[in-house]
Amino acid sequence: MRYFIKLAYNGTQYHGWQYQPNASSVQETLNKAVSVLLNSDINLMGAGRTDTGVHAKVMYAHFDFETPFEILKLVHKLNAYLPKDIVVYDIILVADEAHSRFDATKRTYEYHINTFKDPFLQEQSWYFHQKLDVDLMNEAAKLLFNHTDFQCFSKVNTDVSTFDCSIFEAHWKQENSRLVFTISANRFLRNMVRSIVGTLVNVGMHKITLDDFNAIIEGKNRNKAGFSVPAHGLYLTEIDYDYITK
Repeated sequence: MRYFIKLAYNGTQYHGWQYQPNASSVQETLNKAVSVLLNSDINLMGAGRTDTGVHAKVMYAHFDFETPFEILKLVHKLNAYLPKDIVVYDIILVADEAHSRFDATKRTYEYHINTFKDPFLQEQSWYFHQKLDVDLMNEAAKLLFNHTDFQCFSKVNTDVSTFDCSIFEAHWKQENSRLVFTISANRFLRNMVRSIVGTLVNVGMHKITLDDFNAIIEGKNRNKAGFSVPAHGLYLTEIDYDYITK
């Protein structure tokens, strides 16, 4: 039988989701916990990758296990066993062919910027003290909907067959000193959100114009796009599946 695990984690102490041979990862930590508690060698497949230091308010992973078990009891045991920066919300029995990565129809990320220095947000938000034109940044974000090829925002030498993504949502919202960028799409390229944010910050600082932003996308050259903002401000916040209700 196949199960989905719904979880969240603070990525500060991890080298991303995916297993790393010489560094701690969320996948490895969760694999170990599930394997110990089910007394079986479990290998979880995640819905995607997050880079070192990136957080996930929602992440899904799937695994197979033949013997029935009490879901609520296992969830309770996992949360007692796992470190304090990983939490399991639910375990869901799904169809045998369900796949946490390939079946996802939409993924949503948030990027958090703090414009006032806050010692309690050092690992959860990027402190950026320079003035930003948020209205102009939102105008630039709207231009993303006119495109599907986002090679300019992708990490170079990445192993993908296409740079096409369908963006469903992209906007900034500011509340006092907190600035949050929300973006959702059917898929994301490696480092895509952080480089989009870095380029939009350049728009907000009036370093580049809206026409420049559009030309960067059309040019498909990562070197022309903006810098990659720090990982600790990025959160994976939602993953949608046709067969899982929120």
